[in-house]
Amino acid sequence: MGLSAAAPLWGPPGLLLAIALHPALSVPPRRDYCVLGAGPAGLQMAYFLQRAGRDYAVFERAPRPGSFFTRYPRHRKLISINKRYTGKANAEFNLRHDWNSLLSHDPRLLFRHYSRAYFPDARDMVRYLGDFADTLGLRVQYNTTIAHVTLDKDRQAWNGHYFILTDQKGQVHQCSVLLVATGLSVPNQVDFPGSEYAEGYESVSVDPEDFVGQNVLILGRGNSAFETAENILGVTNFIHMLSRSRVRLSWATHYVGDLRAINNGLLDTYQLKSLDGLLESDLMDLAILKDSKGKFHVTPKFFLEEASTNQSADSITLPQDDNDNFAMRVPYDRVIRCLGWNFDFSIFNKSLRLNSGNAFGKKYPLIRASYESKGSRGLFILGTASHSVDYRKSAGGFIHGFRYTVRAVHRLLEHRHHSVTWPATKLPITQLTSSIVRRVNEASGLYQMFGVLADVILLKETGGEVPPCTLAPASAHGHPSHRGRLLNRLDCPDRAHPTSEALPGELFGHRFAKLLCRVLLPVHPHVPEVATLLPAGVPEDAGTREYREPSAAQSGEQAPAGLCPHRQAPGGQQPAAW
Repeated sequence: MGLSAAAPLWGPPGLLLAIALHPALSVPPRRDYCVLGAGPAGLQMAYFLQRAGRDYAVFERAPRPGSFFTRYPRHRKLISINKRYTGKANAEFNLRHDWNSLLSHDPRLLFRHYSRAYFPDARDMVRYLGDFADTLGLRVQYNTTIAHVTLDKDRQAWNGHYFILTDQKGQVHQCSVLLVATGLSVPNQVDFPGSEYAEGYESVSVDPEDFVGQNVLILGRGNSAFETAENILGVTNFIHMLSRSRVRLSWATHYVGDLRAINNGLLDTYQLKSLDGLLESDLMDLAILKDSKGKFHVTPKFFLEEASTNQSADSITLPQDDNDNFAMRVPYDRVIRCLGWNFDFSIFNKSLRLNSGNAFGKKYPLIRASYESKGSRGLFILGTASHSVDYRKSAGGFIHGFRYTVRAVHRLLEHRHHSVTWPATKLPITQLTSSIVRRVNEASGLYQMFGVLADVILLKETGGEVPPCTLAPASAHGHPSHRGRLLNRLDCPDRAHPTSEALPGELFGHRFAKLLCRVLLPVHPHVPEVATLLPAGVPEDAGTREYREPSAAQSGEQAPAGLCPHRQAPGGQQPAAW
């Protein structure tokens, strides 16, 4: 809707225009995509949106990208490897061993140009992310803190709502799709008697001189705990590390988030019978007491519960009073909490239903395998905060993993909102085996996100040599759409041929985990032999419930302007872009 050029400025139309443009009455700008956070995941999504020519904006609270890395890790050494030489010229293969670079078309934006160190300094990551955003001209609004996110019910919206974002200045932003890439930023704290005496990893001194000749207790057993211990190992009297379970070593578990060798110096001193030690106990069963000299003691919580409220801390039973517990006999000068991080739910209205309330749900938002929120359609979680999909299984919580899951989410959005098909390579059937072998040997996304992403191979029918039902989609035979199967001829009732309409839904409905390829048969019968390879990145169960044929669209449901192409499908029917 626009104004006539002949309308007088001060007549009624001009007055209406002035009222409409008044800040208090104006409608907030509505974008197709809003991205929260300009860390690695946010910038990676911004890159894909910009390359596709989409309407988007990134909101970042700091004046530059990568604000998390300006402070963490506290001792500045990253545990993501920067392998600059592999002896190979294949760029895709080399990305397998480059854990810091984001995906782009510019070879200058590879992290190996920013650091020569195998374990780089965090300052190099900050510099790299800044160059990535500046060089590619990504649309980031810096110094913009989104303080509140809620929903606005609107019948014109494709799912009945828009996302409303309010920043620290009270300015309102509106979007159809919200992509949250804020990471895990809230320190995990366990509430137990005496927990207030613990200094947090986020604030404790990083100067070893502040720990000279002290007895130190560290709560936790992850990389942040061992990183802290490594920094002060040479100046303390001893360090005790307390956790509820044994240390998990990444070289034994094959999980990159477990303890890395670069930080495990304390294990050496412990195993070689020095004064340092590892203790195992649940923090909820313990209490930390402060005596009259300012020293800290650890005791079972039931001793504290049995003590009278008018007793001083010095009169409460300690472990050495009943038995000779040497490990905990000497008091500590410092207690440091290193218990990891949680997602910041505080800015999200409860109507978005991101939090389940259970222990795991307090750390990560509730999301589907397609990285879309279970509570609010159109809200996607990217980056470290999306690690619940593959927690302790794959690398989705780290740059070298989530750069591929972000790409997969972008491709899902392109398919859903813009009718852009998943990128594919068509090859003669004679090259199928060599193509699979090459992907196994070179592909980086499948290599890092094993069990989560997969290649899909679509075979078109040859005209009869292979029975059509032999490799048909499961839904053509009445099996649940999330249980893809490789069938034999006896499974095919009446030798039925799968309909062409069944294929698109199955493409996004199969569970692709733990299979390199899921072979789906034919779209159109009696065509020349050809194989279509959809590379790297179809998520497991990526949106079974989202796909609908045009006839299944709900009455009155519309896509927001700018997200659906205004073209007609064959026969005059509007395509189901959502």
